Amino acid sequence: MKIATYNVNGVNGRLPVLLRWLKETSPDVACLQELKAPQENFPEQAILDAGYKAIWHGQKSWNGVAILAKDREITEVCRALPGDPEDEHSRYIEALVDGITIGCLYLPNGNPAPGPKFDYKLGWFERLKIHAAGLLAADKPVILTGDYNVMPTELDVYKPERWVNDALFRPETREAFKTLVEQGWTDAIRKIYPTEVIYTFFDYFRDAYGRNAGLRIDHFLLSPHLEKRLVAAGVNRDVRGWEKTSDHAPVWIELKDAE
Repeated sequence: MKIATYNVNGVNGRLPVLLRWLKETSPDVACLQELKAPQENFPEQAILDAGYKAIWHGQKSWNGVAILAKDREITEVCRALPGDPEDEHSRYIEALVDGITIGCLYLPNGNPAPGPKFDYKLGWFERLKIHAAGLLAADKPVILTGDYNVMPTELDVYKPERWVNDALFRPETREAFKTLVEQGWTDAIRKIYPTEVIYTFFDYFRDAYGRNAGLRIDHFLLSPHLEKRLVAAGVNRDVRGWEKTSDHAPVWIELKDAE
């Protein structure tokens, strides 16, 4: 089973890129972030024509998350991160696919930091940790994947000294991610590639992609059930080089069948 995550940076404006990527890589499940489309403007028919069922939580201009499944039933569990009924940002959606609970998330950027946006980021992280702990306690296979807007270590960022005051790399952010993982989650990319330089985001400016001046901010966290089934993981780095593409590259994992 191949599962992927992709911050599409506008699902309608970059629909040709998304459809090409789905056709060429054929993931069984694809988690999308930053749809930048209201609920009624999600391109459901084009996704269906590509062979995928979809659930999504849209939002005008910003945010938005979706989960796509190919030749599989997809059952929505929830479409908001619990803990703050006042939060109207469409940043989380959770579904059940083939017995696996999949949470697709788009964690807040948090800049400028410090400030209200950074406080919102840390508060969202706390809610995520509480929800994640509950998912682990259920003792079932779970994936939490998406754009975390966190570079966990210096290995995950080109020239880390330039990012020390950025909300994606501040000590508070990295500590929040660390404590989340230490609940019992496995960072899939680091499980397969513990010491390699791997990036999932390349800015549009200063030829960041050409210079491999990137960040690793899109992550797969696996519960213990799935850590045992992980057989491969990687980044479709070449997609970042396509015309009119997102500034993120898709990330994927492969799981062997349950025993």
